[in-house]
Amino acid sequence: MSRRQFIEAAVSTMAASVLSRCASPLSYPVTTAAIFHNMRQYAKTPFARIAYVERGTGDAAFFLHGFPLNGFQWRGALDRLSAYRRCIAPDFMAMGYTEVADGQSVAPDAQVAMIVALMDQLSIVHADFVANDSGGAVAQLLVARHPKRVHSLLLTNCDTEIDSPPAALLPVIEMSKAGEFVDRWLAPWFADKTLARSADGLGGKTYTFRTNPTDEAVDYYLAPLVSSPQRKAQVHAYAIALERNPLAGVEQQLKRCAVPTRIVWGTGDDIFSQKSPDYLDRIFPQSRGVRRVKGAKLFFPEEFPDIIAEEARRLWAGQ
Repeated sequence: MSRRQFIEAAVSTMAASVLSRCASPLSYPVTTAAIFHNMRQYAKTPFARIAYVERGTGDAAFFLHGFPLNGFQWRGALDRLSAYRRCIAPDFMAMGYTEVADGQSVAPDAQVAMIVALMDQLSIVHADFVANDSGGAVAQLLVARHPKRVHSLLLTNCDTEIDSPPAALLPVIEMSKAGEFVDRWLAPWFADKTLARSADGLGGKTYTFRTNPTDEAVDYYLAPLVSSPQRKAQVHAYAIALERNPLAGVEQQLKRCAVPTRIVWGTGDDIFSQKSPDYLDRIFPQSRGVRRVKGAKLFFPEEFPDIIAEEARRLWAGQ
């Protein structure tokens, strides 16, 4: 190896080390899947038996995950923010460990109603909301229809009225219509963690670092979704419900929104449009602006919990 090659390799290794520390700082204990599993609780609502994890006390903050993930996506954020809020990370209907009855809609409208029912079940009048991916669509519908239930919004890469569903999701919707998405994509990823982290897998498509998602994260996210024909059908129903833009017509309601809103957007995301953060900044009257995370992909909130915690605390302090 030449001196130049040695220096380049050393710099690359140092950079990777720094980025890894940014994603998983050593100053916080790691919440493993086993720990998260032991924290899981259930709330019986008219919609489903909702799985959720709750940490901390005081004013409530809800964390809404992406597709096909669950509340485990927010474990790092909960580590950092449970000293400041009563942090609640539910699993959406058809995702994670929430138990849904046959025939129950899992469309975004129903997810909004479920969140409101969960808030009532937990005696929460209003809360701060942090959301990612399809969870961001639910958060926008929630604040549009139930503005008094939302204290603040922190939106990361997600659907917007002008980009829902994103073009990258259309093949997933078509496979789901054919009843094939879980068996063609999720089941192979679940069986082969290296494949899950490959360029053609969940990791390559939606994570910044090629070490993600970890083996235990793949298991925690995908095991319930591939566990039975019923669960597979629910996953397909979730995807199909996104075909007709669930945010159609919501812009005018959001333009009247009085809720403080902050947008944090990964610039490496090739699923959602890079025009969307500026769009959200324009339509929310109480927008606190946009922060761009260079190179970060769709599910960066899982990888950069310090950024989520920093932005959430700043937003909450400024209310």
